[in-house]
Amino acid sequence: MPLSGWTVERVLELIDRPLIDLLFEAQRVHRAHFDPNEVQLSTLLSIKTGGCPEDCAYCPQSVHYDTGVGAGKLLDEQSVLSAARAARRAGATRFCMGAAWRAPNDRDLERVARLVEAVKGEGLDPRCTLGMLSEAQARTLREAGLDYYNHNLDTSPEFYGRIITTRDYRDRLETLQAVRAAGIKICCGGILGMGESRRERAGLIAQLANLDPYPESVPINQLVRVAGTPLAQAEPLDPLEFVRTIAAARITMPRAWVRLSAGRREMSDELQALCFLAGANSIFYGDRLLTTGNPDWEHDRRLFERLGLRPAGSNAREATT
Repeated sequence: MPLSGWTVERVLELIDRPLIDLLFEAQRVHRAHFDPNEVQLSTLLSIKTGGCPEDCAYCPQSVHYDTGVGAGKLLDEQSVLSAARAARRAGATRFCMGAAWRAPNDRDLERVARLVEAVKGEGLDPRCTLGMLSEAQARTLREAGLDYYNHNLDTSPEFYGRIITTRDYRDRLETLQAVRAAGIKICCGGILGMGESRRERAGLIAQLANLDPYPESVPINQLVRVAGTPLAQAEPLDPLEFVRTIAAARITMPRAWVRLSAGRREMSDELQALCFLAGANSIFYGDRLLTTGNPDWEHDRRLFERLGLRPAGSNAREATT
């Protein structure tokens, strides 16, 4: 698909299709590139919580809102390794470390680089989400062994200003460019249910699909409404609208891992099953997702058993380019 292939109108036409037709097409694309019964398991640990100067309207870690989340210090290496080992024992193969920064300073980045090296030494694939990066900082993380960096676009360019005012869309795109230039793969997605329209959801998917290349990993989050944030009273998103967006992500980015991320605790097992049918094939696995809850390991295991799903291992049938 050429860079200009996925216009907002084309993505909107996908999302507008009868649901059964849309799911059929998404499953057809999914099966062409992945084993349909394998799901990638990742764990996310907050290594530095709270105190973020950004004003993202959804985020309980922002200093602009009173949510009861205080500013913490960067976790020490032994605490991180203990969590990484627990994640590995539970079946996770990817371990993502998140820090509530606008952008890390070089001293903190060096400390995170040492954590990346330590986690990789445990046999896990380390990933990070630390805010904005320069190309030099991205190279430091790459040299430490980082393969993936998460930096979400959050929503469409048209809706973005209603959610965040302390940085603009270009800032996010520039970080993605810096990460790519350093040779790191990208994990980049967005959040649904923040009051955006279906067209604006299509705009997010179009932006992601037209990145050159599109992200290797695409987390699709459902808004977690946290008391004290401006979006605490947001109208819940129609669950089938979430499924439609997952399907659009799968069709437009056929070789990406499409991840169910924040908000999965609020999803029924039946809704998650529909998301897997729509092409989702990655989840955050475990009991915490930064400062919002995530289904625990035992529940996830039972759900996998009921659906006949299995964790994607090192021999998972990923797409060829």
